Amino acid sequence: MTHSNSGKFMTAREAVALIRDGDTIGLMGGGGGLMEATHLFEAVQARFLETQAPRALTVMHALGIGDKKTKGMNCFAHEGLVKRVIGGHWVWSPAMQRLAEEEKIEAYILPGGVSSQLMREIGAGRPGLFTHVGLGTVCDPRQGGGRMNASAREDLADVVQMDGREYLRYKPFPIHIALVRASAADDDGNISFEHEAANLDAQSLALAARNSGGKVIVQVKERVPSGSLKAREVRIPSAWVDAIVVDPAQATSYAIPFDPAFSGELIGASRRDSEATDHAMEKAASAEAFGERQAVARRAAEELFNTGKARPVVNYGVGVPDAVARLVALRGDSGRIYQTIEHGTYGGLLMDGELFGYARNASAMLDAATQFDFYAGGGLDIAFLGFGEFDEEGSVNVSRLGGFTVGPGGFIDIAQNARKVVFCGTFAAKGVKLSTGDGQMRVMQQGTVKKLVQRVDQITFSGPQSIVRGQEVLYLTERASFRLGPQGVELFEIAPGIDLERDVLAQMDFAPRIAKDLAVMPARFFSAAE
Repeated sequence: MTHSNSGKFMTAREAVALIRDGDTIGLMGGGGGLMEATHLFEAVQARFLETQAPRALTVMHALGIGDKKTKGMNCFAHEGLVKRVIGGHWVWSPAMQRLAEEEKIEAYILPGGVSSQLMREIGAGRPGLFTHVGLGTVCDPRQGGGRMNASAREDLADVVQMDGREYLRYKPFPIHIALVRASAADDDGNISFEHEAANLDAQSLALAARNSGGKVIVQVKERVPSGSLKAREVRIPSAWVDAIVVDPAQATSYAIPFDPAFSGELIGASRRDSEATDHAMEKAASAEAFGERQAVARRAAEELFNTGKARPVVNYGVGVPDAVARLVALRGDSGRIYQTIEHGTYGGLLMDGELFGYARNASAMLDAATQFDFYAGGGLDIAFLGFGEFDEEGSVNVSRLGGFTVGPGGFIDIAQNARKVVFCGTFAAKGVKLSTGDGQMRVMQQGTVKKLVQRVDQITFSGPQSIVRGQEVLYLTERASFRLGPQGVELFEIAPGIDLERDVLAQMDFAPRIAKDLAVMPARFFSAAE
């Protein structure tokens, strides 16, 4: 016999009234509306604009949340509403980036995986998260301690010694409110993720708030009768849940109402119930117009099967790595790899742009903390990642660019732990004009922003630490390829049509070692007709 917990169901306005001044709130989401409790976020914003409460919140989130305009973290980007943000990825909320730049909030970053795992440790009552992830990076207290502006004065981690090795201990703190997104709640308050496109860190976040003595508020699309959810479908039990808000308008993404091909409920043809779904599918399945991104992607794809593994485990980041993923899929090579993304998804057709984190026809969906455990333990054979800038030591910055807080997302967790890392990107920025497609790459106009610098502005990937770990690291651009060795960065390839001195060395802020057998990349990488 079950006992109804129908008193847990309430309006969004009633639910967010549970938030008090000074609370620490845990949020979840993955960009583009992925697993985002949009209705709850908007209710918090509406309450603040109407009453100027709650105030001075600390907000924690592992991955990017928003649409770069008004949704997601942008709902919290009001002076007075938030005091401190500990964010994994900030670019989805330009308004919050501005508050950080203007010193109106305390701005911090944590690696995305560390955030998910720390929530789990908080929920378990353990003394923080002990891990090697983040050593030598901006999250190391010797390199900034996660602080992203002058208003942020605390270190989020300590350096500790165990068994003769260094680790970071990310400090625990109570989570007073968890704003969680799920698919359905039964009358007893049990929660299912059945129709979601990922699991993310919903379970870890709910656990952290529940055992911190806080409140777990869950937004769902539908309410179903008690007993209608199978036990294995319940991902958050009623015992953890304090409030449930039903939002019938809850969608797969900001632009896609619902598509069971994203939630893994439909294998095969996608249910085309919106123009946005059509556009996303067509874009992901089609060849990208040829240009420098495609040239880098072709060169990068050569490394995919040079890992020593017959079927390597792969992760793709955002930016040029999107083009690598699409190229691999179009070539029919997806079955030769185990494709993963940090959101917890395996296999399927990866989306890009605002739908990064979504996969159509995925083969498995894990929670994010478990996926990052797999990465941290050495399960990832090769990762294709972007870069904002890199330096003579091989260190990479993607977390603070042009003075703005960007955040690493899952970058640190992935880059530090993959056995082989292939950084992919364009050689320079702002004003670059290139010509390619005939088997050569020509620089018609140099960029005004150099991306190969003497010292990166912030260390998101540590070259010296990578050498200690024995990783294989490459930096691939449209005009030159570099690799990391004990003496630093070495140039080992240039593109056909590129002048070594004018187009490469003169456009760098450091002098790389040059391989004795400096090679010219094959012309096929630069031909529009591959």
